[in-house]
Amino acid sequence: MTFRETHVYLLKAKGKMFDKFKAYKALVENQTDIKIKTLRSDNIGKFVSKKFDDFLHECGIERQTSAPYTPQQNGDTKRANRTIMECARSMIRAQRLDLEFCAKAVNTSIYIKNRCPTKALNSKTPQEAWTGTKPDVSHLRVFGCKTFAHNSDEKRSKLESKSIPCVFLGYCEGTKAYRLMFLETKRIIKSGDVVFLEGTEEVEGVRDKRPL
Repeated sequence: MTFRETHVYLLKAKGKMFDKFKAYKALVENQTDIKIKTLRSDNIGKFVSKKFDDFLHECGIERQTSAPYTPQQNGDTKRANRTIMECARSMIRAQRLDLEFCAKAVNTSIYIKNRCPTKALNSKTPQEAWTGTKPDVSHLRVFGCKTFAHNSDEKRSKLESKSIPCVFLGYCEGTKAYRLMFLETKRIIKSGDVVFLEGTEEVEGVRDKRPL
C-alpha cells in the first residue's frame, strides 16, 4: 500500500536519528495498522549502527542500503528532498526572510506537499491516502506574510491593542491554529483568530539583508 505521506524530524544532532526513527515507527504503525517491513537508507553512519541494527532485527525489519556514492538508488527520497528544499527556498526568498526561518519553511512545504494531488496516488493527496479523508485546503495562507493575531481580553489591559502584529510561519498539526511569531518579542505563538495581509507588504524586522 502506498501513502506518499511525508514526515520530517528536524535534528540538532545526528545522534538523535535512532530515537526519531522509533518515534516515526510508532506513529506509522499506530495510524495505519501496517508494520514497517523494510528500511531503505544511505549507507552512512547516522543510519548504520549496532544499536540501530539490533533494533531492526528485534522488530523483524529488513535493512536495505544504497551503494556508496549512488544517491540515485534512493531516487524517490532524493526527489522528494529536492522538491521540499526548493519549495522552502522559494518561500524564504519570495518574502525576503532571514535564513533562520528555513526550518519553519521546510515544515510548511511538507504540510503543503501532503495536501497536493499526485499521479502516484491516482490524483489523490498523500493526506487523503493516509487518513482516508480528503483534506480541506481553505485555510492555506502565504508563508511569511504579515498578520495580526487577536489579543484576548484575558491577556491584555484595557488600553492595550486588541491585535498583535506577527509574521505567519506555518501550521499547527492536529489543531486549527496557525504558528506565528510576535514581531515585538520574536516569541512564537499559536492562534486561530488571525487576520492575514497576503499582499506585497514586507514585514520589517525579519528581512534578509542580503541583496536579491
